[in-house]
Amino acid sequence: MMRFILKGIIRDRARSVFPFLIVLAGAFLTVLLFCYIKRMAVDVTKYNANLRHGHVKVMTRAYAKEADQVPNDLASMNVSALIKDLQAEFPGYFWTRRIEFGGLLDIPDEKGETKTQGPVVGMAADLLSPSSPEPKLLELQKVIVRGRLPQKPGEILLSDELARNLGVQPGEKATLLSSTMHGSMSMTNFVIAGTIRFGIRAMDRMGIIADLADVQNALDMEDAAGEILGFADDLLYHQEKSVAMAKAFNARFQGQTDEFLPVMQTLSEQSGMELIFTGLKYLTSIVIGIFMLAMSLVLWNASLIGSLRRYGEIGVRLAIGENKTHVYTSMISESLMIGVLGSAAGTALGLAASYYLQVKGINISGMLRNITFLMPTVVRSRITPFAFIIGFIPGLLATFAGTAIAGLGIFKRQTAQLFKELET
Repeated sequence: MMRFILKGIIRDRARSVFPFLIVLAGAFLTVLLFCYIKRMAVDVTKYNANLRHGHVKVMTRAYAKEADQVPNDLASMNVSALIKDLQAEFPGYFWTRRIEFGGLLDIPDEKGETKTQGPVVGMAADLLSPSSPEPKLLELQKVIVRGRLPQKPGEILLSDELARNLGVQPGEKATLLSSTMHGSMSMTNFVIAGTIRFGIRAMDRMGIIADLADVQNALDMEDAAGEILGFADDLLYHQEKSVAMAKAFNARFQGQTDEFLPVMQTLSEQSGMELIFTGLKYLTSIVIGIFMLAMSLVLWNASLIGSLRRYGEIGVRLAIGENKTHVYTSMISESLMIGVLGSAAGTALGLAASYYLQVKGINISGMLRNITFLMPTVVRSRITPFAFIIGFIPGLLATFAGTAIAGLGIFKRQTAQLFKELET
């Protein structure tokens, strides 16, 4: 029976080419978007954890309430002792200090007078300690564009876009104008060791990275830090474990009202990340549902048109005694076979396109000029085992639904009317 149906599909292309192309396009887009969403979920988690939030973050209660404003006057004190307590209480995690700051970067000319200035958003991390995990977390070796990484105190990294806008080269001097932890003005001279490009618009517009000790001295923050970031040893975000850690840590200070007591937050609790994680979790199902609905409507109409064109064929089959149920199931089997062929072809094309994106990627930085969210500017995908079968879900369901609905007209045909049609 299946062999007979396959021959019919091949020989009568008028009834199979259009549904085949619709299923192919739907499966192709489903696979491509699925692989893109999977990679985007990994990248968004990685970038936001490594560059900004960690898997968990410890701050003072007051700092946490105004974290978006980077209130270093509310930073944590005696962080060395606090990190030792965290290491003892939560094995399997390592901890690092960060300071975020803003200011104005002044570029002097040959006479020491201001040549150009520009606002900057900075991040201080431990770049010089031999055992520091920060160069690996920030992937500094991969993002360096010109110059080199800092090798001694007083050296900073500048975003390449900002350096070009200011007309400054690696090796030149720059002065950071900012405010200290106590509110007074701070002026600190640095040497630009190199320029970097993260591929994240929010950081590439006006970002600088400096060594933690230099910024602590510049901002009067000895043994202080705005944030203490915790990372799992495998560098993967384990949400349930992180939530349990935060609850256990915060329970120690429950009932106390001091706003400078530490509080721990998970990655999903910061900057709307929980909404993003939830959206990415259900986005795949939404994509499949949309394509399945759209394909079902198109294939339903195509099946209705095909049924009208095959009106005589169906009538003859019923007139010679073929059961209506058998005619109906044979049409569904035919559509499912078209669905299998179209889904297979669409999946193959989708995997090929996804592989290209996984290896090469497409730069969309020009479309993200005003984006402040940490999101990569190169579109990439990630092929997973489920990508090999996800295209068949909307492909088969849509063809089945479309034909099943359109084919119900078979049961409305009356045998007496068939003979009148055959006589004419």
